[in-house]
Amino acid sequence: MQVIEHISQIFRPYTRAVVTIGNFDGVHKGHVALFKMVREKADAIQGEAVAMTFDPHPLVVLRPERRPPLITLKEQKIELIAASGLLDALLVLPFDRNFAHMSAKDFIQNLLLETLGMKAIVVGPDYAFGRNREGRISLLREMGESLGFDVMVPDWVAPDNMEERISSTRIREVVSQGDMESVVPMLGRFYQVRGEVEPGRKRGGKLLGFPTANIRLQDELCPATGVYAVTVESDLGRHCGVANIGYSPTFGDNLFTVEVHILDFSGDLYGKKIRVNFIKRLRGEEKFSGIEALSAQIQKDIQNARMLFCEKGLTEIP
Repeated sequence: MQVIEHISQIFRPYTRAVVTIGNFDGVHKGHVALFKMVREKADAIQGEAVAMTFDPHPLVVLRPERRPPLITLKEQKIELIAASGLLDALLVLPFDRNFAHMSAKDFIQNLLLETLGMKAIVVGPDYAFGRNREGRISLLREMGESLGFDVMVPDWVAPDNMEERISSTRIREVVSQGDMESVVPMLGRFYQVRGEVEPGRKRGGKLLGFPTANIRLQDELCPATGVYAVTVESDLGRHCGVANIGYSPTFGDNLFTVEVHILDFSGDLYGKKIRVNFIKRLRGEEKFSGIEALSAQIQKDIQNARMLFCEKGLTEIP
């Protein structure tokens, strides 16, 4: 899949491009359904399948006070879209005030038709675009009839055995509540955060007997505070672990941390990037009477996590 990060990198229109446009935050099953429709239409007309997204999220520029925490950072979004194997090209275009002021008609005529060579577009039922979101599906259909491109609007996609539709907003709600199992049918995978391991407060291994890898989140959506069973991916392999998210009330320093104790692991991860996949929330954040009580609870958390890994067949991670 070709990745384009600026319009200037597009040297020729695509061949009968079939385009979908969106933020695709989370790259959830609904997004993948759009990509599949794009692929099928492109194959039918012997064209190319193209997706367009934006960086940063448009609300960062237009309404920063309403910017949502990201389900997937840019790097992961590109990885997941590429992993779908459905697209020929992904445009990750910089979003700024000038781009935001482009009229809907200019967006269609100049960017989609002339620059991309669009012959069909696939968008969700609530899609809007252009200056002040003036471009609606009705405008797309009107211009499609006059300029010769197809407009395809699929129904919402619902998770298996669930009535509600999949949306990035709903995924944020579920993750922020710590319900990591309910998010899997919507994402089609475990929820993940990633970051570089940095020095912590030097108490996980020395005081508690459970060394931890500490990461700092960027703009990611953070699960509810508490303790989670997780898997951890790094250059040193994939492992099971237990993560604590919160303020460590037992110590009273009120510092927010994401700390991961990796089971049966003795390698050095400082300065390395890790990916943490959340399997299930084991308990909420608690304040304990002291270090001994906290250490005993951590041991129980590890035992509960190991039982969960056995149930889910995650004890042997390749």
